[in-house]
Amino acid sequence: MFAAVKKTNPKAPALTATENNGFSYSRAFFEDLVDRSLKHAKKLGATDAGAEASEGCGLSVSVRKGELENVERNRDKSLGVTVYVGHRRGNASTSDFSQAAIERTVQAAFDIARFTAEDPTAGLPDEADIETQARELDLFHPWAVTSEEAAKLALACEAAALKTSRRITNSEGAAVSAQQSHFFSAHTHGFRGGYASSRHSISVAPIASLPGRNAEMQRDAWYSSMRDANELASPEAVGRYAAERALSRLGSRKIATTECPVLFESTVAAGLLGGFVQAVSGGALYRKSSFLLDSLGKKVFPKHIDIHEDPFVLRGKGSSPFDDEGVRSVPRDVVKGGRVEGYFLSSYSARKLGMKTTGNAGGSHNLTMTSRLTRATDDLDEMLRKLGTGLFVIELMGQGVNYVTGDYSRGASGFWVENGQIAYPVHEITIAGNLKDMFMGIEAIGADVYNMGAKSIGSVLVNRMKLAGS
Repeated sequence: MFAAVKKTNPKAPALTATENNGFSYSRAFFEDLVDRSLKHAKKLGATDAGAEASEGCGLSVSVRKGELENVERNRDKSLGVTVYVGHRRGNASTSDFSQAAIERTVQAAFDIARFTAEDPTAGLPDEADIETQARELDLFHPWAVTSEEAAKLALACEAAALKTSRRITNSEGAAVSAQQSHFFSAHTHGFRGGYASSRHSISVAPIASLPGRNAEMQRDAWYSSMRDANELASPEAVGRYAAERALSRLGSRKIATTECPVLFESTVAAGLLGGFVQAVSGGALYRKSSFLLDSLGKKVFPKHIDIHEDPFVLRGKGSSPFDDEGVRSVPRDVVKGGRVEGYFLSSYSARKLGMKTTGNAGGSHNLTMTSRLTRATDDLDEMLRKLGTGLFVIELMGQGVNYVTGDYSRGASGFWVENGQIAYPVHEITIAGNLKDMFMGIEAIGADVYNMGAKSIGSVLVNRMKLAGS
């Protein structure tokens, strides 16, 4: 019931050819724009400089209760310039690509740099770290969908949800989005590179209700997001699955305050991985605002846990041949046998910490968190059996995570599980603990792996957490 929808959509409109991609500006134009920016920065007396030109465009269509609600087309462009005068840094941007605007923007960045306080760690990445031969990762798949075709897909998705059961009585709507962008970046330490990418999605949020004196309504949602529209789940599959999730929550109860094991559904377990990433990222570490300070080489998870980063996954949502500074990306083990093998550092944060960049300016790339104890048969049903009696969480609310102390407190909804079987849905509860204890308390990770953006993880079983209920 809670398995992720993977059925592909055979009815997706045909894609346009790459050479007819809908962009207003070519790669060659962006290269010239960036080169002119760097040339003018040097003319003004900049020690170093970098520039990036980008363009994005797309279509978003939403429907509700069988009627079209919104059709939105977006198109944006930008030129960003960073100038260094010694160890002083200035940045400015513009959406005007005229020569006069370029010169004004570079001048503005230069003036900011001249009057900014000196920072010994400020500067472009070291030349030895620059990517010079970026690989092709198949990230660009433009979708030639018209507003009419997108509306039909969204309507089909919502209709499938509404037809699932008479108890699906309302909808917050369905939406289809087709987005694409490209950029070119260069700086005076020798980096030159850029690429195009795309991201498309279909989503729906149905509402289930129980009639009667104590009328109850429950909402849930589902979506499919891919770089290639042909790999999206069918609108009917997305709609039905979203409806099934909403229906499963009818009859929700409150539970008494207690302590018990907690199983995080794979869709929300990615948040635990995200919490680890934030705690071992350069900004938090050099500001000393992380509960995982000085954790390099130390045991943070049980010895059966590994976290791997792979920026080179074809069509991956977190794939990139280089980071935002032009530093080469490399596959690596971030956690091995429970021990932290590496942080997430940009050139600046690495210098602040007296370390080397890890190629993570701009964030992490395709993280996978796994357990060496996981077997192929560890699907959700098996994970519920491992949970035994406790809470199965499918939704988290609020932002109650303190990354300085690791204290964790979130509103939650899900199911109470007894003897490995779902007993009834629960809501209006709070789960609490500390991320240090939660990480060390991970007993199992399921084989029901789900990809949430740049993170892939199965359901996660934590041995004990506090539940605040009625």
